[in-house]
Amino acid sequence: MALLQSEQNLKTGGHAPDFSLKGIDGAVYSLRNFQDAGFLLVVFMCNHCPYVKQKIQTIIKLQADYKDKGLAVVGINSNDAHNYPDDSFENMIAFAKAEGVNFTYVIDEIQDTARAYGAVCTPDPFLFDENRKLVYQGRIDDALQLGDKATHNDMAEVLDHLLASKQPPVHFKHSIGCSIKWKP
Repeated sequence: MALLQSEQNLKTGGHAPDFSLKGIDGAVYSLRNFQDAGFLLVVFMCNHCPYVKQKIQTIIKLQADYKDKGLAVVGINSNDAHNYPDDSFENMIAFAKAEGVNFTYVIDEIQDTARAYGAVCTPDPFLFDENRKLVYQGRIDDALQLGDKATHNDMAEVLDHLLASKQPPVHFKHSIGCSIKWKP
């Protein structure tokens, strides 16, 4: 397992790159599907990464707690499912069902979306405002090592600041996770 830190390739204030990706429900999703959301949290994730498994319930709770405040979450699996079959589309469906995923989960089979965002690890979260400009990229909480318990939820703090019409306390904090499994 190659461990990486997120990098800030998409700069704060940069626009969310559009995508057209198949969801686990069979529908095709793009930014247009989330146009009514005041905030869009795009999380590059997968099924098998232990760092994603450690954060998945926190991501689910963020969607539940902030949905009525305008948040939409989309999880994007960009991993090479041929060489990492645990990340196949069928396993995405099983993972979502087992974990109770309450947000849109899509597959980036040709990996163009991950490249457009500059995503490098799982999870690699990007939070956009209503204009789809990047307001925060980085860790969801401060539990960075496997088995750590979070004492501070960075993503919730950023959302709370934005909902109060304040600038977030930070715009970037490294997320840590498994490397995206690129196709050869």
